[in-house]
Amino acid sequence: MYKSNEKHLVTPITWQECNIGDVVFCKVRGSCFTHKVYSVDPNRGCLIGNNKGHMNGWTKNVYGLAHKL
Repeated sequence: MYKSNEKHLVTPITWQECNIGDVVFCKVRGSCFTHKVYSVDPNRGCLIGNNKGHMNGWTKNVYGLAHKL
């Protein structure tokens, strides 16, 4: 589990390469965040949310896969 403001390494990835459970760096409503991937759909992209189960919605704006340091 990641905590807010915890440092991590990000490596490039596209939404098509994401798996459920991945923590990804993505854009949500104009701002970039790390979020957990809860589902992947070939038409809608990735369903992302936080560690507490709140869903932020679907996005195809995924830029990187987060790795703990």
